[in-house]
Amino acid sequence: MKKFLLSSVAAIVLVGAGAASAADLPSRKGPVVAPVYAPIFTWTGFYVGANAGYGFGNVNAGTVFGGRTVSIGDLDGFVGGGQVGYNYQVGQIVLGAEADFQGADLSTGSNAFGDSVRTEYFGTVRARVGFAVDRFLPYITGGWAYGNVKTTIGGLGSTDKTHTGGYAVGGGLEYAFTNNWTAKVEYLYVDLGEKNVLNSGVKVGTDFSVVRAGLNYKF
Repeated sequence: MKKFLLSSVAAIVLVGAGAASAADLPSRKGPVVAPVYAPIFTWTGFYVGANAGYGFGNVNAGTVFGGRTVSIGDLDGFVGGGQVGYNYQVGQIVLGAEADFQGADLSTGSNAFGDSVRTEYFGTVRARVGFAVDRFLPYITGGWAYGNVKTTIGGLGSTDKTHTGGYAVGGGLEYAFTNNWTAKVEYLYVDLGEKNVLNSGVKVGTDFSVVRAGLNYKF
């Protein structure tokens, strides 16, 4: 009986020692890695950017002294500038506001009488409404527009006026290729309204379309 008890105690000690040694051995399992979730992209935030494109449009005029009708023709040329704005996303709806300023080389050239119209800058302040499909954002936009119109009427002189009663409407598609950088293509119709030039009775109105590409950095 005594030998049996001693043998049992010895066996228990050996099993315990083996378990302790096993517990001290390094685990074959790797460290527990917490799951990594990619952040969900959002359009919410401020942004700044630059753009460049092409403008083309019309010049509407009237009649000068002596009954001569002013027919200046179409204008076209390069446009480029910068924009700043803010977007706020609710579900898939993206609401935003954007202001841009454009340098322009929009000109009609001169007709046979020396009449011409030129626009060297314009800008807009617009609202934007878009529908986000992950990183794609088709949108529509519209708001206020302003710009300068240099008008030359042959035999009467020239004038340079800033038109502030215009409007702009359009739409575009923007894509976020990183969480901070986005690229867009956009169409705008800009109407700068009419102004009387040189007290001649001629009201010159300028409207044009703009097709441009842009790059934005989102904060």
